Amino acid sequence: MALREEDPARGAAIAAAGALGAQGEAHVWWWRPPENTDPADLPLLDTEEFRRALSLPAERDAAAFVRSRAAARRALGELFHLEPRDVALGRDSCPGCGDGSHGPPRLVVPPVPLALSLSRTNGCGVFALGAGPAIGIDAEALRPVRRSATTDPDLTPAERAHLAALPQGPERDEAFHRIWTRKEAVVKATGLGLSGVELGRLETHPARTGPVRVTHTHRGRSTAWTVEDLRVFDGVAVALARPAGPAAHGPVHHHTDRPPTP
Repeated sequence: MALREEDPARGAAIAAAGALGAQGEAHVWWWRPPENTDPADLPLLDTEEFRRALSLPAERDAAAFVRSRAAARRALGELFHLEPRDVALGRDSCPGCGDGSHGPPRLVVPPVPLALSLSRTNGCGVFALGAGPAIGIDAEALRPVRRSATTDPDLTPAERAHLAALPQGPERDEAFHRIWTRKEAVVKATGLGLSGVELGRLETHPARTGPVRVTHTHRGRSTAWTVEDLRVFDGVAVALARPAGPAAHGPVHHHTDRPPTP
């Protein structure tokens, strides 16, 4: 059932969102996706999400996608004291081209000025909600990287040098995925995606433990982002990007004890 204008639950959700925004806070949830689609997740999808799930050829991919959308609604419902089915997700227009089909995700109900971001990788789904105009999160399962990673054109000279100085193996693998998740988190936060910047010019300062300041430039306009690495599951790299500045410098709340599952 959709929330009415005078619904007390709507007012409570807006008040909770206002408190979160005033403190510049962020919330992050993560979970292990199921191998098969959980029937309990399906009623929480909207029509377009249901169609997308049906279009995915691999059952494992479909199950992960369905869980990510259902988990986001359960997380938001718990945070704002709403029924998950009353939470509506949408999409903003791409800030680069204006296309509404591939812009950043948006919270439609409750209608509050908070930013959200989702990511999934092999064995992990993550969801972030934060104060400020934008937020970006990216997760990547660690895998061995090739020797050619040290000459990857999508890395800056400093990033390539950092990788080249590390022995091939787990240490280099972790460093590469730290670089990559930081880049992805930023480009997702901008709403432009990977097409919105020359990745080889996006410096992520991998030698620093973070948080780090990353500058993104698109069509002559630069924005600054505070990026931090998050510890979730072993074997998974995760980075969170928020706008640099006081509006989004509050604490990050980690939801690990009760993942948003049925």
